[in-house]
Amino acid sequence: QVQLVESGGGLVQPGESLRLSCVASGSIFNIGIMRWYVQAPGKERELVAGISSGGSTNYADSVKGRFTISRDNAKNTVYLQMNNLKPEDTAIYLCNADIWRRPTSLAKYWGQGTQVTVSS
Repeated sequence: QVQLVESGGGLVQPGESLRLSCVASGSIFNIGIMRWYVQAPGKERELVAGISSGGSTNYADSVKGRFTISRDNAKNTVYLQMNNLKPEDTAIYLCNADIWRRPTSLAKYWGQGTQVTVSS
């Protein structure tokens, strides 16, 4: 069994920062790409950022220059540093990862999400 648990969300004012964390635990052989998605009310889930096990990253255009994704492979953890937050960043932020439980058993896993609210 594998679990992803996010933390770090909250209520902030426009222009402020937050750092999200997502820890993978359980029966893990290896972790591939780790990602952050957003789910806003009435909208489809969207990819915000992704990072490979080697550190290659990609970002949605809406967050480039403001958000930074990073990971600590030793801790099975992915982070999302969010700076200069805007009201339109308000959403549930969900962690997603490609995880091998065994060398031939790959699946995508999701966390439950953490709420980020940006409001004055």
